[in-house]
Amino acid sequence: MKNNWIFPAEWEKQQGILLCFPHNGNDWPGKYEAIRYAFVEFIKKIASVEDVFLVVADEKLKTKVIDMLEQGHVPLSRVSFIIHKTNRSWMRDSGPIIVKNGTSRKAMDFNFNGWAKYGNYKLDQHVPGKVADFLNIPLEQAFYKNKPVILEGGAIDVNGKGTLITSEECLLHPDIQVRNEGFTKKDYEAVFKTYLGVTNVIWLGNGIEGDDTHGHIDDLARFVNNDTIVAVVESDPKDKNYKPLQENLKRLQAATLENGKQPKIVTLPMPKRLDFGGLRLPASYANFLILNKTVLVPTFNDVNDRIALNILTDCFPDRDIIGIAATDFIWGFGTLHCLSQQIPE
Repeated sequence: MKNNWIFPAEWEKQQGILLCFPHNGNDWPGKYEAIRYAFVEFIKKIASVEDVFLVVADEKLKTKVIDMLEQGHVPLSRVSFIIHKTNRSWMRDSGPIIVKNGTSRKAMDFNFNGWAKYGNYKLDQHVPGKVADFLNIPLEQAFYKNKPVILEGGAIDVNGKGTLITSEECLLHPDIQVRNEGFTKKDYEAVFKTYLGVTNVIWLGNGIEGDDTHGHIDDLARFVNNDTIVAVVESDPKDKNYKPLQENLKRLQAATLENGKQPKIVTLPMPKRLDFGGLRLPASYANFLILNKTVLVPTFNDVNDRIALNILTDCFPDRDIIGIAATDFIWGFGTLHCLSQQIPE
C-alpha cells in the first residue's frame, strides 16, 4: 500500500503557528520577565501574517497574556488559546507534527520524553492530543516494531518532496540522550517513510557545542526550497564548532536529493561565541522560522547578523526577512524555530 501522508515543507501554505506562552521561569533563570515581553513581540510578528495557536497554562495566565498582547498592539482576532499546563514551551519538540494527504490532515504524536535528558515532561506529552482536539483532526501515535517512537521536530527538516535531513549525534549516539535504544539508520528511515512520506535521508554528523538537545538539525542545516539547503559554518578554525560544521558541509556537498540530483548548498555564518553564566549557548542563524509571507530570523547583537539576514533574503525572494532579537531566548538553549511548530493549511 502506498503511503500518501507527507510532512509538508515549512514554506508551504500554513494555517498558523503553534506556540506556548512561557510559564516555567526555570528555562530562563533570571531572564523570565524579559522573555515574556520578547515572546509578545514574537507573537505579534507571526499574527501580522497568519494565525497563532497559543497554549497557556490556565485561565489566569490567559487573562494576563491577553493584557500583555493588547499592550503590544497584537491583533487578538489572530490568536486562539489552548488551555493546557505544560512543563516547557518548546513546541517544535513536544508539539505534534501535522502531516497531509491531499486536503486531509492528521497530527503525529512522536512520544516526547524530555530529549531523553529531563525527567519532567509528562505534561508536555499531552500537547499533541490537545492540539489535535482543538484543530478537530485525528491523532496518531508513532510506533515501530510495536514500540513508541521518540522523535523531536527539531531533529528533522524536510523539503516536502521526499528528502529529510537529520544528524547522527542526535539520533544514533549510543549512550548520550538515547531516544530509541538500538535503533539503526535503517530503522529511522523506515519510520520517516511510514509517517512522514520520506524516501531519502541525508545524515549529517555532529551538532554545535552547547546544544542541550545533542545535535538538533534546526541549528545546523535547513531547506529553503525544494533543492536548496543552507548550512551553518564557523569561520574560526580554533572554535570547537569549526571541524564538525566543515564535516557536515562536506556531507551536504556529496549528498543527493530524492530525484537523484545534488542539492544547492548555501553557507550561513555562525554568530560569535555567546556565553552566559559559565555556559556556551547554542546560538545559530539556522533557527529561523518560515511563515506565509515572512521569515523570522534570530539575531544576536552580532556583526554577522546583517550577513545572515542578507543571505536569507537571497534565499527567500518572495518573503520579507525580519530579524528578531534572540539573546534572551537563547539563554533557554533555543530560539524561534525551537519555540514554534507550523500548522499546515
